[in-house]
Amino acid sequence: IMELFITIFNTFLYQPLFNALIFLYQYLPGQDFGIAVIVLTLLIRIILSPLNIQAIKSQKKLADFQPKIEEIKSKYKDNKEKQVKETMELYKKEKINPFSGCFPLLIQLPILIALFRIFQAFHGASPEQIINLINQVKYAFIPHPGVINLMFLGIIDLAQSNIVMAVITGIVQYFQTKALTPKTKKTKNKSFDFSQIMQKQTLYFFPALTVFILLGLPSAVALYWTTTSLFSIGQQYLLFKKNKKITP
Repeated sequence: IMELFITIFNTFLYQPLFNALIFLYQYLPGQDFGIAVIVLTLLIRIILSPLNIQAIKSQKKLADFQPKIEEIKSKYKDNKEKQVKETMELYKKEKINPFSGCFPLLIQLPILIALFRIFQAFHGASPEQIINLINQVKYAFIPHPGVINLMFLGIIDLAQSNIVMAVITGIVQYFQTKALTPKTKKTKNKSFDFSQIMQKQTLYFFPALTVFILLGLPSAVALYWTTTSLFSIGQQYLLFKKNKKITP
């Protein structure tokens, strides 16, 4: 079963993404590996846009109702069963699916793993090893690019970890999370205070975790992550701006 899973993964994810990256590197002006990564990321995001838009809507709606959820938890803090019942009734009344935002993330995870494998394959490889790698994975109809230059804009080696790229990704992640965080007014109600504390922790924890993770990965992963987050921020801005116009 594991061998079958690996075969499916390689056939439908690893090899297509690897060849798409080589194709873009070969034909984009300047033959910049980083530009090829950015364009490939944008193509993936455009293809997944319908799912991502639905996920953004669900995450925003869930975030907006977080104070009410925390109020329910505070009100029925000694009755877990009542907490669950009231929370589910709130979800049902407001038509909220707390898990709808997870599906696009689950789809993107195998893509991220495939891209990580691609970037990791180039890590520390000699020019001869890179040529052999390309020969093994490349589709016959895609011309061989020869030795691939893994530098981005001539200054960042995308096969190596890079603290600057990791920090930039964390900053972009912060603004993406902030865009989905509802603005709440200060209140004496403890449940609302707890909700605000949780929101602040989420706002700062995930970007910090992102930086920590990327410090041990090739910076090509950070470039993919940053491009993905910037694309999502643009989607969020356009989506929320459109909704504001529609709302009377």
